Amino acid sequence: MSTDEARAAAERAARDSYGRLLALLAAAAGDVALAQDALSTAFEQALRTWPSAGVPRNPDGWLLTVARHRVRDVWRSAAHRTSVPLDDTAATATTDPLADLDPDAIPDRRLALLLVCAHPAIAPEVRTPLMLQTVLGLQAAQVARLFSVPPATMAQRLVRAKRRIATARVPFAVPDRSVLVERLPAVLEAVYGAAAATWRQDGRGLAGEAQHLAVVLATLLEDDPEAWGLAALVTFALARRSTGPFVPLDEQDATAWRGDLLAEGEAYLRRAEGPGVPGRFRLEAAIQAVHCDRRRTGVTDWSALRLLYLALDAVAPSLGARVALAAVVGRTDGPDAGFAALPPEPVPAFQPWWATRAALLAGNGHHDDAAAAYRRAADLADDVDVRAHLLGRAREAADAGSPPVTST
Repeated sequence: MSTDEARAAAERAARDSYGRLLALLAAAAGDVALAQDALSTAFEQALRTWPSAGVPRNPDGWLLTVARHRVRDVWRSAAHRTSVPLDDTAATATTDPLADLDPDAIPDRRLALLLVCAHPAIAPEVRTPLMLQTVLGLQAAQVARLFSVPPATMAQRLVRAKRRIATARVPFAVPDRSVLVERLPAVLEAVYGAAAATWRQDGRGLAGEAQHLAVVLATLLEDDPEAWGLAALVTFALARRSTGPFVPLDEQDATAWRGDLLAEGEAYLRRAEGPGVPGRFRLEAAIQAVHCDRRRTGVTDWSALRLLYLALDAVAPSLGARVALAAVVGRTDGPDAGFAALPPEPVPAFQPWWATRAALLAGNGHHDDAAAAYRRAADLADDVDVRAHLLGRAREAADAGSPPVTST
């Protein structure tokens, strides 16, 4: 087997199984940092041995076995024995807590690890980033970008949080319902963040993992409207995921969206119905449902979107929601009304604000200013496909603003 084939197999295992394997290992070891180190060692060994020995029939089991041995080696090391309390159960127990780890036989522990990361012993500002890195496999740099924090700063926070889990002996178990509800907001944010960060990746990948976890969480809570709202939201997003060039939502070919996932999302949204004022995730799911209904009707109900965004701005105000509201108002009431709804220029710069401003300027016929705004939005875009799309819009606006060429 070639090195490239072995690397592809290891990358596939990392993409599809990293979070599950880490959760299994961390739950048994009681130490997230140690589990991450052991799993990293396993993947490194796979890259060294699989090209010559071949990819094993059960890659997940192979990786878990190697990682388990690595954890045992650390436990047996003199350095570890002298750095842990004498009553440390993992080091002294007569029953090996790692003995029966089997990725195909043990239930999914990722939900328990998500709730561990939301434990009160963990600083609130690092709970969601920790979930994104440990359970859903995002790199520290990716997490830092999501939270507009320097990568080194985020890395330090994550290290401290994992150390805290080990020293505080946080139990790796799903707590009772009262504690579960208490920790729910941070978990919902983590799953939402993972879906938002990864939905354009090849294959189902982490976006599919986020959707799976959202459904598992909602099912466990049974009747929590916001959990079902999040399940609907990420399912709708997954249904229209595309790995090709970026196309704005209202310009996408709705017939290419996955009907099975749309129906699944609609079922989750019905389960999210309940008394009281809808929260953020129910409203965002309803917004996505309106967009996705274009597959059935052929048109977008912009008036419904305007009402939903007004409700979202009232319930969970954010810069992103207000910028999206301004874009929708520009559709329903014209560019001038859209400008009136657009919040002041944010600091630091916010890419959707510039893209929305550019579209409103183009709608008002200010093509040169629109071209400049599109270029500014492109400079701020992380996704290369989004950047290419915005630069294309900038060229279109510049061409529209150029004086016609006349013959003499």
